[in-house]
Amino acid sequence: MSVLKPEHFFDLDMIKFKDLFKVNKVYQLLGSNLRKYILENLKQEIHGTVKRGAFLADKMIFIGKGTIVEPGAYIKGPTIIGENCEIRQGAYIRGNVITGDNCVIGHATEIKNSVMLNGAKAGHFAYIGDSILGNHVNLGAGTKLANLKIFSDEVSVTVDGYTYTTGLRKLGAIFGDNVEIGCNATTAPGTIIGKNSKIYSNVALGGYIEEDHIVKNRAPIEIVKMEKR
Repeated sequence: MSVLKPEHFFDLDMIKFKDLFKVNKVYQLLGSNLRKYILENLKQEIHGTVKRGAFLADKMIFIGKGTIVEPGAYIKGPTIIGENCEIRQGAYIRGNVITGDNCVIGHATEIKNSVMLNGAKAGHFAYIGDSILGNHVNLGAGTKLANLKIFSDEVSVTVDGYTYTTGLRKLGAIFGDNVEIGCNATTAPGTIIGKNSKIYSNVALGGYIEEDHIVKNRAPIEIVKMEKR
């Protein structure tokens, strides 16, 4: 189905690792396919700056020019980090990760088995598991991308009334280019959001959302005057 092809979500001309995206459905580039691609293309080289106090757990790591890894960051391989990225204090990269250029993995943010394209940012207290962040996606502080269902079966994706079995036990979220996520938003496993959409703060959502949409939290807020005691 064309709506699930990678080019429906991302400007592939901006991507250095285009071969990874040669799949029929966008979620297929995750899982074992992602790990295989990283292992086949990884060069064990450090071109950026790794500050004293940062910890590289093994040698299966590439860090591009201009990237800064701050003290207290922890990186496991296999991981490929692009150019001019910020890996901030307290970031935890658990392996099987690719980032493009100008990305931010911020304080207390954990990421594993995931892809961040150019300019994607997760600056504060985020969890990114088995997910794809498109070009210039921004995650507000406290965003959590859940990747594991409560019940022990694979994650499915439903689009236009048709359900696709992904073959993946773990699948987080896929965000198209320029998606913005508000603080403390949470996505269910298998959430897919099209380009340019905006998700308000504190929203809990799942399923498929087309491009150019806004998701709002309409829960009422009650303000009551306190009684004097």
